Formats: sequence, structure tokens, C-alpha cells
Amino acid sequence: MIAIRSILRMLSANQRGATAIEYGLLVALIAVAAIGGMSSLGGGVGGMWGKLVGTMNNVM
Repeated sequence: MIAIRSILRMLSANQRGATAIEYGLLVALIAVAAIGGMSSLGGGVGGMWGKLVGTMNNVM
């Protein structure tokens, strides 16, 4: 019982793990936002390239 208490005290004093988890959550949030933004803009960019190809085919 005393060993468990000492281990829990040691873990509660160590803040490196908490900081790593916070950075991991921030990176995950940024990745989700980037994927959402890219997927919403993906159709517009694809349409732009399709229009460009169509214009080049008409010119040539």
C-alpha cells in the first residue's frame, strides 16, 4: 500500500507527461482543422483546374 502511494505521488509530481499530452492534443486539433479546410476547399480547386484544362483544350 505504501509503494502504491509513493508511485502515485511520484507520478503526480511529474509534469512532462501532461505537457506531451497537451502538445499531442494541439497537434491533433490543428490536423483536424487543416483536413476540414482542405476538404471544403478541395472542390473549388478541382473545379478551377478543370476549367483551366477546358480553356487550354479550346485554345489548342
